[in-house]
Amino acid sequence: MKALLLSVGALLLSGCTQLGLTLANFPAKFSDIDTTRDWAFGPEPRQRLDIYRPPEARDAPVLVFFYGGRWTEGAKSMYPFVGEAFARQGYVTVIADHRQYPQVRFPVFVEDAARALAWVHDHIDRFGGSPDRIHVAGHSSGAHIGALVLADARYLAAYGKQPGMVRAFAGLAGPYDFEPEEADLQAMFGPPERYPLMQATTFIDGDEPPMLLLWGEADRLVGARNHTRLAQAVTARGGQVHTRTYANLDHVGIVASLTWFLRERRPVMRDVLSFFAQHGG
Repeated sequence: MKALLLSVGALLLSGCTQLGLTLANFPAKFSDIDTTRDWAFGPEPRQRLDIYRPPEARDAPVLVFFYGGRWTEGAKSMYPFVGEAFARQGYVTVIADHRQYPQVRFPVFVEDAARALAWVHDHIDRFGGSPDRIHVAGHSSGAHIGALVLADARYLAAYGKQPGMVRAFAGLAGPYDFEPEEADLQAMFGPPERYPLMQATTFIDGDEPPMLLLWGEADRLVGARNHTRLAQAVTARGGQVHTRTYANLDHVGIVASLTWFLRERRPVMRDVLSFFAQHGG
């Protein structure tokens, strides 16, 4: 029965169904993790974040997670399984919403992420987190957003901050270096002369926080060139970057590996934690 439950859960989540998310987030309903929801980091309705606090957290490491959704969908309410997973490992974990297309175009959602990160640096000590031990992670478009905030220093500079305030970054299947082909993405990021501004590789200078870039070889949505080219750019400029690929994981499966029914069976969570542990986690 346990094996059947694990298999069904993995199948449902890989399809990104509501039932799969319900199963993934089920333990959070009975958790002792202290959760603060819908804290405002700005005046807009989607400038809100949730905070998952380990019991008796004090000067704890911090994780800020940006979810995926093609810059058009997704919500922090879908990801208690991420908040719970890292909080149980001692991280004060923050999951932030941001505005999305078509209500806004690039770079507004990246600006929202920078604003959320600046808020965390200024206020996370109130929740037991250390502003000197902040880490950033993201999946898919969230990994793109997180990487761009840390590569293009202008986003954080708008709030009086610098990328150096972040200890390390972990990106799961991020589209860091691509040119939009679909019409909505062209409208979101265009015109074409602006495409370099949405590519993290454009801004790499070697001073970015250490990066861990993860990707599954079964991913048919985000190609290998994205993490390969970002890693090459960081290496060429003397920065710190590590890559890890997984033979049987697809685009959703890599983030599904953080769920309670898969994280002990797949190495993604262990790899992220191990990398963060080397950088203040």
